[in-house]
Amino acid sequence: MKSRPSWAELYAFEINREGEAPLFRQLYLQLRVAILSRRLRPGTKLPSTRQLASRLGVSRSAAVAAYEQLLAEGYTSGRHGSGTYISPDLPEPIAAPPPRHKKPAPRAAAKAEPMQPVGDFVDVTVQSDDRPFNLGRTLIDERTLELWRKLSARTFRSLAPSHFGYSDPRGTSELRKAICDYLQAARAVKCDPEQIVVTAGTQQAIDIIIRILPNRNREVWVEDPGYPLTRQALLAAGATVRPIPVDEQGIDVVAGIRSAPNACAVFVTPSHQFPMGVVLSMARRLELLAWARKKDAWIVEDDYASEFRYGGRPLASLQGLDEGERVIYIGTLNKALFPGLRIGYAVIPHALLKSFVAARYLMDRQPSTLSQAVVAAFMEEGHFAAHIRRMRLLYRDQRDELVAALKTRLGDDLTVDAPDQGMHLVAFARRGLSDLAIERAGREHGVIVRPMSRLYLEAKSRSALVLGFSGHPRRTIVPAVDRLARAVEMQSKFVPRAKASPKR
Repeated sequence: MKSRPSWAELYAFEINREGEAPLFRQLYLQLRVAILSRRLRPGTKLPSTRQLASRLGVSRSAAVAAYEQLLAEGYTSGRHGSGTYISPDLPEPIAAPPPRHKKPAPRAAAKAEPMQPVGDFVDVTVQSDDRPFNLGRTLIDERTLELWRKLSARTFRSLAPSHFGYSDPRGTSELRKAICDYLQAARAVKCDPEQIVVTAGTQQAIDIIIRILPNRNREVWVEDPGYPLTRQALLAAGATVRPIPVDEQGIDVVAGIRSAPNACAVFVTPSHQFPMGVVLSMARRLELLAWARKKDAWIVEDDYASEFRYGGRPLASLQGLDEGERVIYIGTLNKALFPGLRIGYAVIPHALLKSFVAARYLMDRQPSTLSQAVVAAFMEEGHFAAHIRRMRLLYRDQRDELVAALKTRLGDDLTVDAPDQGMHLVAFARRGLSDLAIERAGREHGVIVRPMSRLYLEAKSRSALVLGFSGHPRRTIVPAVDRLARAVEMQSKFVPRAKASPKR
């Protein structure tokens, strides 16, 4: 009986010996594409590195390097004395592979604006600066701290067998159920635990969504002004970003349809728009959902600070209104608890679930089961709801302290109102003061403020300061405002005061 042909005899490589890419890199990339596209099925045995090198006329070291990279990234596994095999537990392919003999078009051709080096996008030193009034800071009280110690100790004492192996890339079933119960009760989200995917936070969720957006159209709407890291992630992925203006009712859907009617997605913060703090009106919500259904587009709802509403119950989610499963809902526990936790979540429509989970698996395999166990217990035992209630009162007091201090010390230079929700407020500059100049002067006085004018893309910008209040203890707020006032006074010297209008 004739033996079955080996894999090496069946698969055709295309090796470019004059190309810039090293040979091992070419082998690695072609094998990875073949694995992800399922041309090579899970469990398939690969030829030995000696056989592959001889077959292709390359050095054995090139084949060894390619196999080692695939093994390190989890695409293959080794069996002692047997050889190398494609990992049997890889997910289904994310998308159909490109035509085999057709060279992919250069990525640059799909961009509306030139892609910047990723390192130029974000000043990471700003993110870690804890001085007032930097954004995204949180506080935890002694009660939460003690509970966290006890639950962590209990988790480590038990060390269940599940913590020693691989787990579901969506997250543990216990945490997904706890998150699902919370979202249904607090945010009116329509979901079941199967749709919940645990992430490292909203930024990772956004990154995964960008990866699985349909290739037919990489045009997306973003709010203008809006969250800069979302826009920067989209640009880094080569998407065509369409800035859509924001007014007192939220994102202007009519303007979005006029600008890019066939966009494949929109990224919005409807419950507390960043940075303006406005709420997307019901009319706009229905307009947005109708457009998404008509165009088969996706709405990415970033609900980044929904827990902290100071005037009544938290607003219902946009996703809860969606009857066509066009909304991808993302949130985070990093702001509800503390940023070092690195746990967020996404509620994925069924049509995108397989692709999202596959991308999450390939990117990061799975979240830490130990951290998930602590968080799940914290939520299931009622500590999370109690923590939110206490922090809501604490942050409200800090908000009120900041608003009062700003009005007392800077009432002639800034206009500020207490926001109903969120972890930051906006103070609009008067008399032509530059928020950029105040930011620079503030740093010299030990205060961090974000200039809102920098967050605009095409809409007419407004000079305003974005100040976080949630993570700065009340006792530090008034002294920090005093320092900010000195910084503003430095700028006021160079801005002539407007003359009073003559009386008629």
